[in-house]
Amino acid sequence: MEVIQKLERKREVRGRVTLMKKGFLDFHDIKANILDRIHELLGRGVSFQLISATSPNPGPIGEVAYLENWVSTISSLTTPATDVEFSVTFEWDESMGVPGAFIIKNHHHSQFYLKTLTIEHIPGHGPVKFLCNSWVYPIHRYAYDRVFFANKAYLPCQTPEPLRRFREQELIVLRGKGFGRLKEWDRVYDYACYNDLGSPDNGPNTARPVLGGGSQFPYPRRGRTGRPHTKTDPKTESRLHLLCLKKVYVPRDEQFGHVKFSDFLAYALKSVSQVMLPEITSLCDKTFNEFDTFEDVLRIYKGCIKLPSDTLVKKLRELVPYEVVRELIRNDGERFLKFPVPDVIKETKRAWRTDEEFAREMLAGVNPVIIQRLQEFPPVSKLDPKAYGDQNSSIRATHIENSLDGLTINEAIQEMRLFILDHHDALMPYISRINSTNTKTYASRTLLFLQDDGTLKPLAIELSLPHPQGEQNGAVSRVFVPAKEGIAASVWQLAKAYVAVNDSGYHQLVSHWLHSHAVIEPFIIATHRQLSILHPIYKLLKPHFKDTMHINALARHTLINAGGVLEKTVFPGKFSMEMSAVIYKSWVFPEQALPADLLKRGMAVPDSSYPHGLKLVIEDYPYAVDGLEIWEAIETWVTEYCNLYYTSSEMVEEDDELQNWWKEVRNEGHGDLKDRSWWGEMKTREELIQSCTIIIWLASAFHAAVNFGQYPYAGYLPNRPTVSRRFMPELGTPEYEELRSNPDLAFLKTITAQFQTLLGVSLIEVLSRHSTEEVYLGQSENTEWTLDAEPLKAFDRFSEKLLEIESKITKRNKDERLKNRNGPVKVPYTLLYPNTSDYSKEGGLTGKGIPNSISI
Repeated sequence: MEVIQKLERKREVRGRVTLMKKGFLDFHDIKANILDRIHELLGRGVSFQLISATSPNPGPIGEVAYLENWVSTISSLTTPATDVEFSVTFEWDESMGVPGAFIIKNHHHSQFYLKTLTIEHIPGHGPVKFLCNSWVYPIHRYAYDRVFFANKAYLPCQTPEPLRRFREQELIVLRGKGFGRLKEWDRVYDYACYNDLGSPDNGPNTARPVLGGGSQFPYPRRGRTGRPHTKTDPKTESRLHLLCLKKVYVPRDEQFGHVKFSDFLAYALKSVSQVMLPEITSLCDKTFNEFDTFEDVLRIYKGCIKLPSDTLVKKLRELVPYEVVRELIRNDGERFLKFPVPDVIKETKRAWRTDEEFAREMLAGVNPVIIQRLQEFPPVSKLDPKAYGDQNSSIRATHIENSLDGLTINEAIQEMRLFILDHHDALMPYISRINSTNTKTYASRTLLFLQDDGTLKPLAIELSLPHPQGEQNGAVSRVFVPAKEGIAASVWQLAKAYVAVNDSGYHQLVSHWLHSHAVIEPFIIATHRQLSILHPIYKLLKPHFKDTMHINALARHTLINAGGVLEKTVFPGKFSMEMSAVIYKSWVFPEQALPADLLKRGMAVPDSSYPHGLKLVIEDYPYAVDGLEIWEAIETWVTEYCNLYYTSSEMVEEDDELQNWWKEVRNEGHGDLKDRSWWGEMKTREELIQSCTIIIWLASAFHAAVNFGQYPYAGYLPNRPTVSRRFMPELGTPEYEELRSNPDLAFLKTITAQFQTLLGVSLIEVLSRHSTEEVYLGQSENTEWTLDAEPLKAFDRFSEKLLEIESKITKRNKDERLKNRNGPVKVPYTLLYPNTSDYSKEGGLTGKGIPNSISI
């Protein structure tokens, strides 16, 4: 009788499974497909077992069910990688209630990407959806069961009892054992220092210090790979061959998807070809590896094949199934095998050289996060005088007092109209070593004055070198002031170029790499190790971590490593990463919040009568104006979301997973700074909201502001040179006479050489492109990312707010009174335009859009 009752309670429930087979770039692995079919025919398929979330019995697991009709569903061995839908039939005992998880076992030969499982109807409940988005390898690759959970969020204390042990076991798996080399099927998130940049086995020139783990060179942690150490230096991890991009370990689910990887390779292939054509041409030039005129520079953007922007090309692209080739056949008018014309020279070829544009880019260019309000004159140094002597500025009143529109210096300071772009202290400790190479540069300070029309006017540039008798004796400085005619004007143009070199290097190494890419990675690792996928904060942050670990790993592999592209193209050269480690010492997490940053730099003052509680000192500061609106939208969204799950600060303090997460971020991920007093204790909702807002801001809007403007502004390298090769010419020297007789040639001989220019431009062209699968802030890869209704409504409000901000930015860019929005070069400020409204999936060099994450 009891057996009959059990049989009556059992029901068949239907499910739909969406997955994508393994593919390299756009092709299926044919061998793997054949072997998978053989395994299927031998009865070794893909099995599922449902786990109840509501049964009173501990951990009830349903009967095994298999994917149906594998061989007939995947009918082709060579079809490009696409989603495939399968059916699965479960026997489900009504006494087991509602499924909250399932176990999957892949008995095939090869892995597949599991996207979703949807159970169409559970009696008394309705459909249940599982968002998986994970690679599932064959069962022999795992020493544990692969478990996936329904997309409902639970705090640890609220987790249904049957799911608790699965939640805890999954986190143990993701933490790993802390030793051993990690394989592609491993899902381990662990920490390591930056000990993988050098290759000491190849000689001392390619050795690099370990960054992180000590007070001399502190650094955020990266993801551990477990590769063996080098023979020469037991502290340095061995490196893979340069072409082994696919073998760089990051957890498989953190790697680029096939479309993104295709885009990445296509961009790289396109850029390399663009580098080689001018290089081959230059072999016939009168001066090898040099640009002789500005017209020579412009030629790298001209000629070759211009693909028409018409229906013919669109149809051609639709017929090409391979993303790599599709990217080379653009339908937006880009020229084939030539660099696109950067925005900064599209409208006018000379406006970039004006003082107004030079100053405007400090507010609306690619590095608008450094300029400060000057609050003391002359500017003072914070360098230790015992080690570096007197490093205070040599700019005096006589240099600037006649350029303040009738104000005295004190009046200009009090009226908050003096500003400074100060790279002196960051660079001076390294200038001697940098100048021992082929680079010849200075540490710079630039003073500026806020005019009545809201634009900035450069007042003076100070270029400093360490004292020739030792850096402990202070600095030797020269001060240059604006000039319009004669050789003085040529000298002034060179002085601005040295400032641009400083700013370009600092931007790439600190604003871009350190302050976004590097500092975010520890949060990603800690989130996966300590917050279950069921945790609401995991669900909040996860979209903002997509692809970051992979792009960082590729950067260590080819860009920031010894002899990598970055060392070859920015002025600090081999000292680049070491210098960024010294700057990391002053990193403060709470100051990464945009309002706190603006207040710290003196670019805003507290004022409760203004939106955001602060008043901008420069009202037409495009980065800050747009950024504060984005910041407020993110903060409002995070506040609404967190308050739905945490109704009191006590709940924050009692959340064990959350507390372990924050503890690990501080003690492990950013462990070199763990003793800093500014770390919050994560005991209140306010601390949680502020921390999550900062993380999302850095991963989305901040990174967009300092990344996607690189090609529009620095794609024309004379505007933002990355290297200077000789010092300012001295009176009576041949270089000075050349500057007098041919100032353009002298300028080009001073800044980046031709090959470095081409290499640098090719790099930033890749970095500045949006992927064709970009997901922008306010968009979601899946509209059912949670089963909880209220968070979905809050997210919709967030998206709507971003759409409003798009309209406001467009309106501001058309307002002719706001001169910093477009400037002399007529480039509207769109780097913080959210692009939430764009679902075109075209990607490219748009110069606008805030992706959800740091993915390039």
